[in-house]
Formats: sequence, structure tokens, C-alpha cells
Amino acid sequence: MNPLVIAIPVLVLLAGFVIFSSLRRSEDAGATGFLSRETRKRDRSSRKAAPLLEGSTGQEVERAAQLARKGGELVPVSEAAPPAPFVAPDEEEIGVYRRQFLNRSIVGGMILGISGFGAAVLAFLWPQTRGGFGSKISVGKIADIETDIQDGSGFAYYPEGRMWITAFPSSALDKARAAYSAPELAGMEAGVVALYQKCPHLGCRVPSCNTSQWFECGCHGSQYNSAGEKKAGPAPRGLDRFAMSVTNGALTVDTGVIIQGPPIGTNTTGQEAEGPHCVSGGSH
Repeated sequence: MNPLVIAIPVLVLLAGFVIFSSLRRSEDAGATGFLSRETRKRDRSSRKAAPLLEGSTGQEVERAAQLARKGGELVPVSEAAPPAPFVAPDEEEIGVYRRQFLNRSIVGGMILGISGFGAAVLAFLWPQTRGGFGSKISVGKIADIETDIQDGSGFAYYPEGRMWITAFPSSALDKARAAYSAPELAGMEAGVVALYQKCPHLGCRVPSCNTSQWFECGCHGSQYNSAGEKKAGPAPRGLDRFAMSVTNGALTVDTGVIIQGPPIGTNTTGQEAEGPHCVSGGSH
């Protein structure tokens, strides 16, 4: 078969297809037409940017600029609402609060200080109910105390009362009644005497001396017989003593009541040193 027979119909078909397509585009263009002026104005107004507020972001500003380039209109930045006006506080009212605070602070501090001082005074004046020095101490039965004195070679020491207790001879009671008060005689008449351990010279603790059977201060050489009456040294008087009471054969010593020792020259027992002194330097 001749190739021209086949090629001619194909070319005819292609030419018809090209012509048909060109006519269709022409019809579409004629149907579209041109936009009127009113239509274009409405299109521009629809693309107006929203008003830019103070503090708008960079993206919002850029978007508004793009709309302006495409025919839109930039809307001027609108000012934010003005802030509320400042109203100064009332100086008199502030002054009242300040004065109230200072006044209350001063009054509160005074109340706190007075309360602390009052509590301290009450604590000092309140009677102590516990035992120990400064209170009434129940030492025990007189018979037991006499045993303690014998076991201590003539001296019994009771640390809870800071006191020495020694035997007092009944033969010296007549002289004792002329030299001592009733609280002291209450124990002496029962055969004992309670002496404060502190030397009246400078407050040293006075130990006993088993060889001389006296009390002899190691600080400055003051010496006292077993009844606490001064025998030698610089002490201004005899050993101080405590008020005593005896009930049903039991001795109670009030260490809260200290009675000054007898004056120099008091010697109710007539006791002399019974052996070598433990402290030298004392003079009669």
C-alpha cells in the first residue's frame, strides 16, 4: 500500500484538531471579557489590610505591604487607648498607717520587755519546791546522822546542802543558849550543828582536819573548832550556819536561811586542837 494513502488522512485529522482547539480558546476569551471599574474597586476594598495596631508583629506589617503593592491600601496605625491617669495616694492616709505601725511596734516591744522582766522576777521570788541547796533538806534521823559523824571521824559532809554536820556536846548548851539563836539551838539541843562549808574570809571551801578535829581553811589559814567557832586566822567571825528543826527525831536543815557565824572570841565548847594541824600559818 502506498504510504501517502495513510499519511494524508492522519495529517487531515491533526489539522482538524488544531483548528478546533484554536476556536475553543477564542470562545473562552470572548466569554470572559474585561472587568468593569466598579468590580475592580470592590476587589481592592476587599483586599484592604486590617488596621495595624501599635505593637504589631513584623509579619503583619509585611503582609500589609504586600496587599498595598497589589492594589490594597495601607491603613494607618491606630493609637492604643491611653493609659489610666496616675492618681497619687493620699499622704495623710499613708502617714496614718506608718504612725500606726511604729506606735504598735513600740508598744509591742515594751509589753514584751515588761513581760520578760516580770517573768524573771516571779521566777526569782517563787518558792523553790525542789530539793538541794537553797531549800529545806530532810537530812534524816538524828541517830543516823550521829553514825555518819562517827564514820567521818567526827565530821559528816552533805553535798546537797553544801554543809558540814558535827556533834555538839550537851555540856556546852548553857553557854550556847547565851550565844546562839533559837533556829541554831534547835539542832544543838538535839546534839548536832549544821555549818555552811564556805569560809567567811574570802569564800573558800573549808575542809575538816581529822588530826586536829578542827576546820582549817587551806586558802589563808583560818581555823575553827568542830562547832564552827573561830580559833585562828584572818576570818572575821566563825563559820556561818543554817537554821535547823527537829521533828520526831528527824533533822531538817533550811539551807535557804544562812545565819552569820558567831563573833570572834565565842568558845562554847572549849575544844582545843586534839592533834597536829593540817594547815600551818594560823595564829591565835
